[in-house]
Amino acid sequence: MKLTVLGYYGGYPTATAGTTGFLIEEGAYRLLLDCGSGVLSQLEQRLDPLQLDAVLLTHYHHDHIADVGVLQYYWQLRQGERHVAELPIYGNTEDPLNFASLTWAGATAGRAYDPDKTLTLGPLRLTFLRTVHPVPTYAVRIENAEKKVLVFTADSAYFPELGKFARDADLLITDTNFTNNKSGRLWHMTAGQSGQIAQTAGVGRLLLSHLPQQIEHHQLLVEAQAAAPTIPIELAATGKEINLG
Repeated sequence: MKLTVLGYYGGYPTATAGTTGFLIEEGAYRLLLDCGSGVLSQLEQRLDPLQLDAVLLTHYHHDHIADVGVLQYYWQLRQGERHVAELPIYGNTEDPLNFASLTWAGATAGRAYDPDKTLTLGPLRLTFLRTVHPVPTYAVRIENAEKKVLVFTADSAYFPELGKFARDADLLITDTNFTNNKSGRLWHMTAGQSGQIAQTAGVGRLLLSHLPQQIEHHQLLVEAQAAAPTIPIELAATGKEINLG
């Protein structure tokens, strides 16, 4: 299983990087996990989007779905060979209007995932965990046939169940939007909380993502590492590739 970072900021893109989106490849199967602002242009540099097999959205905030509409236009207007006749876009049904928009006749088909059940996408098995966020949002655990595991927390405040959900993952990607001195109501995690989840879960590797624009990212790395001294930790970056095997 191979992961490529296509965007990693929360909220809004900068002049040099987009918001959340990851390409996951398992053999010939290609899954786009979230589709934030700037993700489509990064995807096009690596893969014709017509070669996607599916898209999965963790929730419907704009920094995770901003490029879904233009991806639908691409599938409607672009001529070329496709892996599938219509691109399935998987989302939750708790926001009916946003879910309905995932279907674009002749291009994409909205598909519901049941967060209480395992979802099989090609060679991948996905399970879900509801997170703590203002809108329905789901962390996702992705496992291949070789039992390699990738866990993405999606957007969430810290809660202990995330550590259990990520148990023994080969790669954990966390929503890391704040330094440890952030106070008040938090809808995203601090760097220390991301490290705490990784340490508790005993993951093989931690990738900090959903990063802030106006905080020094190295400080996030230092604080996460202090909370998880035995875990290799990296910052997400556009084009970063991680092979899980």
